Amino acid sequence: MGRMAPRRDRLYTRREIEALIADGRSIVIVDNKVLKVDAWLPYHPGGPKAIQHMIGRDATDEVHRFHSAQTLELTNRYRIGRVEGSWVNFLPPIQGGNFRTEEEETAPTDEQDADFSSEQDTASTETSAGPSPIFEPADMPSSALRQRNHTIRRVSSDSSISSMGIDEAPTQPKMSVMDARTQREIDLDKAKYPSLDSRTQANIVQKYRGLEERIQQEDLYTCRYSSYGIECIRYAFFFGMFAYLLQSQWYLSSAIFLGCLWHQLAFTVHDASHMGITHNFHGDSTIAMTVASYMGGLSACWWKSNHNVHHLVTNSTEHDPDIQHLPFVAISHKFFGNIFSTYYERILEYDAFAKLMIRYQDSLYYIIMCFGRFNLYRLSWAYLLLGQGPRKGPARWHRYYELAGMAFFWTWYGYGVVYRSVPGFWTKLAFVLISHAITMPLHVQITLSHFAMSTADLGTTESFPQKMLRTTMDVECPQWLDFFHGGLQFQAIHHLFPRIPRHNLRRTQKLVQDFCNEVDIPYALYGFVEGNQIVIGKLGDIGRQAAILAACQKTMAENGDLGMH
Repeated sequence: MGRMAPRRDRLYTRREIEALIADGRSIVIVDNKVLKVDAWLPYHPGGPKAIQHMIGRDATDEVHRFHSAQTLELTNRYRIGRVEGSWVNFLPPIQGGNFRTEEEETAPTDEQDADFSSEQDTASTETSAGPSPIFEPADMPSSALRQRNHTIRRVSSDSSISSMGIDEAPTQPKMSVMDARTQREIDLDKAKYPSLDSRTQANIVQKYRGLEERIQQEDLYTCRYSSYGIECIRYAFFFGMFAYLLQSQWYLSSAIFLGCLWHQLAFTVHDASHMGITHNFHGDSTIAMTVASYMGGLSACWWKSNHNVHHLVTNSTEHDPDIQHLPFVAISHKFFGNIFSTYYERILEYDAFAKLMIRYQDSLYYIIMCFGRFNLYRLSWAYLLLGQGPRKGPARWHRYYELAGMAFFWTWYGYGVVYRSVPGFWTKLAFVLISHAITMPLHVQITLSHFAMSTADLGTTESFPQKMLRTTMDVECPQWLDFFHGGLQFQAIHHLFPRIPRHNLRRTQKLVQDFCNEVDIPYALYGFVEGNQIVIGKLGDIGRQAAILAACQKTMAENGDLGMH
C-alpha cells in the first residue's frame, strides 16, 4: 500500500499521456485523475466503445452523469496518477486521433509546449490528428478557419474522406461543394452558440455542475414509485384488452392494444437501462431485460451498448449509431461519402438503392418508421448470437438471460398468439403488421429529438453540456400527454442528466431553461407537429441534395468528370 499511493499520485504531463495512448493504453481523465482502463474494457456493461470515445479526453461530466456514486468509487482501481490544471482533450483514436510514442523523434509543436490550461492551447486542441475537410472541427477561432480554407489536411481515417465531389489532388486549394456546405454548417453553429474558447466553455461546465448540485438538492434523482404504479395500471389495461379481444376473435383490434403495450413498455426499458428506477445496477438491469426480452422480444443490453455511444457522440455522422440508417434515411450530406461507422465497424455504403431511397425519404419517413421494430429484432439477435456484449464482470450473465427471454417471447407471441390463435395467413400477416406499426410513434419520437438538430463537429474543446443542447431538442406538450411521449419529449434534459427518472423531467425543465439563459445556449423546444415539420423539411432538403448530386454525377459521367471524383 505504501508503494501504491505514490504511484497513484504521480503527476503526468500531456506528452507522457500521449505516449501512453500511442502505445495502445486506454487513458481517460476523470476529476483530474489519470485512469488506465484497459482491464475494464471487456467488463464494462455499457460496452467498450463508450469508453473508447473518451480516451484522451476529460470525461468527468460524462462519467459522473452516467454512473452512481458507488460506481464512481470503483474508478480508483484504475488510477495511475493525476494531471494539474485544465485538461485539453485529444481526439480519441477511435475517432481518427494520431499519437506519438516516446521513441518518435518529432519536434514538439508550439501547442504542445504551451501550458495546456492557456487559451491558446484550447483554441487548437487536435494535436493528435489533422482535421478533415468533411468533418472539420471548429475548435479554433473563425480567423483561423479562414486561414485554413486553402490548406486543408485530411485525417488518415477512411471515414473522413468523401467519395463524391471532392478534388483529391493535393495541390487543389478549392473546397468541394460538399466541403463548403459542411463549413457553412459549422460557421452557423459557431455564430449561434457560445464561443469555443477555454474560458467560455469552462464557465459553461462550472454552471452545469452547479445545476447538477441543485438538482440533487431538490431530490430530482429520487424515483417516484407511485408514478410507476400508474404506469403498471396502464400496462395492465392494454394487456387485458389485447387478451380479451384476442379471445373474442377481434384479432386486428387485439393487435392494436398489443402494439400500445409494446409502445409504453419501451419507456420503462429506457428508464431502467439508465438506472432511473431502483438506481441499482442489477435491479434496473433485470427490470430492463425482463420487460424488453420476455415481453417485447428485444435486447436491452444491445440497446444500452448502442444508446451509451449515442449519448456520448450525439449526432456524429461517423460515430452515432442512432443516426446511421442508410440505405433508408440520411440526415446529412456527409452520408453521401461512403463513410465508415466506428460503431458498426463497416462502411455505410451510399449505393444505388440508398441513392434512390434518400431522394424520397421525406415522403417515406413515416412508412419506414412503421417497420422500425423489425430492425430492432435484427440488431438484438445479432448482438446476442454474435456475443457482442460483455462476457466477464457484473453483466456476464445478461446474454443468457436475454436469450432465454427471446425464446420465451417467440414462444408466447410467435407460436401461441400468431400461429395458434390467429386464423388464416392474411389475418396473421395483418395482425403482425398492425401490432408493430402501432409502435411507430416511439420511433418518430426518438428520431424527432435529433434528426432536426445539428450534425456539425465543433471539435474537442466543446463542452459536454453545450454539445448535448446543440444536438438535441425537446418537444412541448401538455402535462396530461406525458404518458404518450414517455419522457422522451424531454430529450435535451435527459441527455444532460440521463439518470433522472422520467417523471421528474418536467420539474427539471425550468432549471435547465434557467441554465441555458445564464450561459446563453439556445434551448431547442418545439411543438410535436412543428418538430415533425422541421424533420420532414430537413429530410426533404437532404433528398434534394441527393437528387442534384446524382444529376451532376450523371452529367459528369456522360461528358467527362474534368478531373473531379
